[in-house]
Amino acid sequence: MPLYPLKFVPILKERIWGGSQLKTKLFKENASQGIGESWELSAVEGSVSFVANGAFKGTSLTELIGEFKSQFLGSEVARDFGLNFPVLIKFLDAADDLSIQVHPNDLLAKKRHNSLGKNEMWYVMEAEPNASLIVGFKPGTTSEMYQKHLNEGTLVTLMEKHFISPGDAFYIETGTVHAIGAGTLIAEIQQTSDITYRVYDFNRKDAQGNYRELHTDLAFDAINFSAPTPKKCGYSTQENERNTLLNTPYFKTKYLPIKGNYIEEGRTGESFSAFLCVNGSGEISNPFGSTDFKYGETILVAANSPSLSINSPKGCVLLEVHY
Repeated sequence: MPLYPLKFVPILKERIWGGSQLKTKLFKENASQGIGESWELSAVEGSVSFVANGAFKGTSLTELIGEFKSQFLGSEVARDFGLNFPVLIKFLDAADDLSIQVHPNDLLAKKRHNSLGKNEMWYVMEAEPNASLIVGFKPGTTSEMYQKHLNEGTLVTLMEKHFISPGDAFYIETGTVHAIGAGTLIAEIQQTSDITYRVYDFNRKDAQGNYRELHTDLAFDAINFSAPTPKKCGYSTQENERNTLLNTPYFKTKYLPIKGNYIEEGRTGESFSAFLCVNGSGEISNPFGSTDFKYGETILVAANSPSLSINSPKGCVLLEVHY
C-alpha cells in the first residue's frame, strides 16, 4: 500500500510544569490543564505513535517500520539504526520552570539504561515577555563550583540564561545542564530516548506534597564540565528554500518558510522527513496522496517518496527533520 503523508495521534503527557497552550493554541484534543508535552512522533517503548489519517489509521509507527523497513525509514537510517526510529518529536508547554537537568551521552545511556543518549534541539514557537532558557554553565565553571552551589541551592547563579523570542533555536548536546523557563511553547527534536537526570527542582512539591526525585549522583558523571557554552543557532530564512538550521550526527533540521507552492523533486530515499508546522497552515502531497496541516501538527513523509509538494496560499513555516 502506498505511503501517503502521515499524521499521528498526539501522545499527551501531564507534567508538574505544564499549562494549557497545547489545548488553547495547538488545539490538541483531550489536552487538559497541566498537560506539558505532546509527543508527536515517538517509537519510545510504552509511548509509540499511531497513525491518525488515511488507510493506515490505527497502525503503529513500529508496525509501519516492520512492514516497509528502509522504504519507510530510508537507506541511511536503516544502515545505522536497523529498524529503530532515531528521533522523538515533541511540543512542550511550560507554564512553570522545568527542573535543571542533564542527559547522558550514547555510551553512558547504553551502559546504564540500554538506551540512546539524548542530544536535542529547541525551537521557540511562542514566548511570553522576559521568558528565558537556561543553556549550559557560565564560562569557567568547575565541578567543584557546581557541587558547592548545588548543595547551597544556588545552582542557577552558575547557569547561562538566554531571554528568548519566537524563532530562536538552541542545540543541547548531551552533558549540557539546561532548563526551559516558564512562559514558553517549544518544539523539541531529540534522539529516541527518555533518559533525564534531574539535578535541581526549585524545592517545589507535586500534587501529593512530595518533592520530586533528584538524580544528582547519576547526573554528575553525565555532565561535561569542559563543553563550551551553547549559543543560539544562526540560520537563513529564505522563502521557499530548505534553509539549514542544524546539522548533527543524530538528526538534521531545515527551516522551510513557504508562500504559495513549493515542490521538491529527486528525493534520494536516504531518510524519512518529518515536518513540524510552527506557523500557518497548508497541504503536503506526494505521489501517493495528500494531507492538510495546521499550526502545531506534524506530518511524516516516508523515504520512498520520490517527490513532494507543499501548498500554502497564506504562508507557513515548517521545520523538516531528517537523518
